[in-house]
This record gives sequence, structure tokens and C-alpha cells, in this order.
Amino acid sequence: MRAILFGGGLSLLISLLGTRYAIRLLSRRGYGQEIRDDGPTTHHTKRGTPTMGGIVIILAALVGYGAAKVITGQAPTASALLLLFLFLGLGLVGFLDDFIKISRQRSLGLRSRAKIIGQTVVAVVFGWLALSPALEDERGWRPATHHISFIRDYERLVLPTVVVVLLIWLIVTGTSNAVNLSDGLDGLATGASILVFAAYTLVNIWQNSQSCALQAGPKCYEVRDPLDLAVVSAAITGACFGFLWWNASPAQIFMGDTGSLALGGAMAGFAIMTRTELLLLVIGGLFVLITLSVMVQVSVFKASRASGLFRSVFRVKPGHRVFRMTPLHHHFEMLGWEQVTIVIRFWIVTGLCVAVGIGMFYAEWVAGVG
Repeated sequence: MRAILFGGGLSLLISLLGTRYAIRLLSRRGYGQEIRDDGPTTHHTKRGTPTMGGIVIILAALVGYGAAKVITGQAPTASALLLLFLFLGLGLVGFLDDFIKISRQRSLGLRSRAKIIGQTVVAVVFGWLALSPALEDERGWRPATHHISFIRDYERLVLPTVVVVLLIWLIVTGTSNAVNLSDGLDGLATGASILVFAAYTLVNIWQNSQSCALQAGPKCYEVRDPLDLAVVSAAITGACFGFLWWNASPAQIFMGDTGSLALGGAMAGFAIMTRTELLLLVIGGLFVLITLSVMVQVSVFKASRASGLFRSVFRVKPGHRVFRMTPLHHHFEMLGWEQVTIVIRFWIVTGLCVAVGIGMFYAEWVAGVG
């Protein structure tokens, strides 16, 4: 437990102080954010705000975790190292995207295909290692399993390794892109991420206290290295807290794709390793809603232009849009909501999703459903 406190506290301090230094350094080098011309006009005032602040979040979390391990004299576990690999790997993909935007002075970085390739390589390597027999502990547990899970593994359904790796790829790319879509207002993605990672800190602590390694029973959890995963989630939570001090409206720095892809990848990693893949849809409900808004907007727009039957059934014109603008937070901007109001209300929605998710997690344990 000391490692959790050290990891979270040190990461917060490093991020809080390091972000201030990063703002000065990135400003001097001219690493400013490019703004979409088709986005809300109120965002044009943000052009030139330092970006790639996700570097600070990543470094603060890595250093905070490492320092916590050194202080407590504990060795890193395979699960924690794999999670950090996913966190850092997707952060590097995001860094390339941000760097291209800055160096070429445009709002688009990596091509969609190149970004997907980068995410795929990181996700597949992570999935393959997480399922590797070489990472089994003395109980035969691996960081990931061949089962689908909600709160626990569905033991009756055993999937082939190839299928599991594909599912891991889908979860990792989907979640990282969802957080990326959410990073459109000052402090929105950062604050929401804090709540989600705090939830996974609690989940990991509880799974450690009720681990089958301590006492076998119908309610115990067969999760490898839950306590060390809690240290990682606490470190990421602390790093986001420190960054939010400077990212809150009016933001003095943006996390960029460097931070959003890394945070999304870490969320996916926690869901996979804690055997709560489907529960992530509840805990990360805000990110799901924002992603769905984009999917619905694009689908309806294309269908209304291509299909006369669709237009006649739903009585819409060609090029119909469900929302004024997507992702979802921009829709509310176009309705006249203040950015701060949107962010705070979306944080509240995230808090409700986290509360429901944690409630479901605990209720399952109380009911003894295994």
C-alpha cells in the first residue's frame, strides 16, 4: 500500500512541476497547437497553445512508479511492465502524430492508416506477450486470459489465441481513439481520465485483498499482480492530477495525441488485466457516448446521401446531420453552452458512470457470482 501512495504522490508532484517547465520549453520552441478550420470558431484563440503535454504525463507516471518501487524495495511485476509498455508505446504513436502537426503546421498529423498501423503493432505485441506462457507465475496465471470477461472471466468460453489478440487489438485501438476524440475542450479528457484511473486503483486494491493467491474461494479473483497494477494506476492518476492544474480552462498546455492515446491505451490495459473488459464500457461511459456520437453522425450523413429509401423512411434530406457538430462536446458548444459548463457536466457524467461501474463490481462480489 505504501507503494501506491508513493507512486501517486510522486507522480502528481513531478507532473505539477514538470508541466510548468514544459510550457516554457515548448513555447520557446514554437510547438503550438494547430486548430481545425471547420471546428468551433471560439477555438481559434487557442492556436499556438503548447501541445504534446502528454509527454509530461507519461514521464511523471513512469518516474513515479519507478521511484515507488525503489523506495519500497519491491521488484516490478510482468503485468505492470506490460501495462507501461502499452502506455508508452501508444504515447510514442501519438507523439509522432503531434510532431507532424507541429513541424508541417497543419491540424492533421499522421495519416489514418499510419496511425492505425502504429496502434496495431503496439496492441498486438502487448496481446501476444500478455498471453505468453513465458509470463506465467507460479500459479500458472498470465496477465491476460483466453476468456471474455465482464467482472470475471466466463470460464465456459475459451477463445483461440488469434481471436483473443484480435479482441485485445479492438479494445486497445477503440479505447485509445475514444479518449483521443474526447480531448477537445480544456481539461475534459484529463479530468475524466482521473476518475477512470482512480476507479481502477480501487478495483486493483480490492482484487488484491480478495485474491485467490491469499485465500481460495468462490468470490476470490484470479488476477495476476493486482497490487502492482494499483501502483501504476495511482501513478497515472497522480500524473493527470498534476497536469490538470495547467490544462484546466483556460488551458496553458494541451496533452495532444501523445497523452490521449497513451491514456486510452492504459485504460484498455487495465480492463484486460483486471478481467473487466466489458465493465470498461460502463466505467468509461462518457468516452463511449462521445465515440458513438461520431459514429452516428457519420453513418446517418452517408446513408442519407446514398440511400433514397433511408431518406424516405426517416424523412431526412441528403446530408442530414443528427448533431450540429461532433464529437458530442462540440454539439453542445454550437448550442451555446460555455466550455467550462460542458466540461464540468461531462465530468459529472463520468463520475456517475464510475459510480455505477464500481457499484456493479462490488455488487457482484457481494452476490458471490463467479
